[in-house]
Amino acid sequence: MHPVLALALVILAGIGVTRLSRPSFRYPALLGDLLATGVPFLLLGLLLGPGLGVVDAAGLRLLQPVVALAIGWTGALFGTRLEWRMVRRISRRTWLLGATLAVPVLLVTTVMALVLARALPPLAEAWGRPLLPAALVLGGALTTAASQRGPRLGRRNALLDTAFGAAAVTVAVALYHPHLAPRNILLTLVAGAALGGLFVALARGGLLAEPRDAGVAAFAVVLCGAGVSYAAGLSPFVVCGLEAAVFMTFSPTNVRHAVAELLRRWEIALYAAFLIVAGALLQPLTVWLLPAAVVLAVIRVVVRWVTVRFGLDQVDPVWRSLPFAPPREFAHSVIRQGATAVALAAGFDLIRGTPRPMLVTILLSVMAAEALASVPLLTASPRSAEVS
Repeated sequence: MHPVLALALVILAGIGVTRLSRPSFRYPALLGDLLATGVPFLLLGLLLGPGLGVVDAAGLRLLQPVVALAIGWTGALFGTRLEWRMVRRISRRTWLLGATLAVPVLLVTTVMALVLARALPPLAEAWGRPLLPAALVLGGALTTAASQRGPRLGRRNALLDTAFGAAAVTVAVALYHPHLAPRNILLTLVAGAALGGLFVALARGGLLAEPRDAGVAAFAVVLCGAGVSYAAGLSPFVVCGLEAAVFMTFSPTNVRHAVAELLRRWEIALYAAFLIVAGALLQPLTVWLLPAAVVLAVIRVVVRWVTVRFGLDQVDPVWRSLPFAPPREFAHSVIRQGATAVALAAGFDLIRGTPRPMLVTILLSVMAAEALASVPLLTASPRSAEVS
């Protein structure tokens, strides 16, 4: 199939599944959470690609920039929460308590991933070598997904969870090519700042007065950031997150609102297309990924349960008073938090050119954690009152 037709099919399928996954009839909350993790999209990709052969895998490889764009789009959504007017109001105490929540999850899951990989050679082969960067990616992605929706276990300041998780994945990318680490870090900073600055220059110059113009320019900037990342072997999530933080900090208010609305509007459709492409490109993976993902999910849930149970989850209520900030917790939708974790892992797969083992591991782990979060015994109540 021609790559353009494959792209059209993927986008249509993504939009269609996002509509079908939200039927009008009622179903259990757990089923809704599992659907929101993106499993239907990945299964549809498996059906279209390896299953029925409707979409040619060789043609889909030409559409890997779509994967980079979806990862970059998810990173831009996170970057909109890093507007300086909001970040500067986070106190040192909040950062310290955020680290108290995030770092234990990061360290324990990273060590557990290393232990599993060394104990099970097929798992180490699937995740790839060197093992430390791979384990650090898994730990960072699981830390990002540690905050979940609603009054369940893990309902905490997910903005800080995501910040620590993204930082860990950035370090892992640098460790994967140690000799290119300074070049990659510098290029990431320059690309994010330059593209964000270009958007700000257009906005300040009065060229983006209309919401439609601001939306087109934002799409172009995110697309360019994802393309540069894909070509240079950088993390699309980090590059697009940096450029979003720049233009959300320095652009006029009406432009910021228009851009935030555009990013949210296309979030689910692009995430669906991303998982469909990833599913169609999947190659046979070891069955050990499933028990490993469950073990990592259990470890993550237990560590977060301990920190919540002993009251290490109190943060300063800085989010309410901000004019266009999200709710205090970034994880106000399951698909957004799960998509962020999956995008971080998939970005590492994209850089290495591997058949998505990190993506599959994190997606399975998110599903397992959602199921565990519904267990009453694992629903922790902090000893002191939670700020909300």
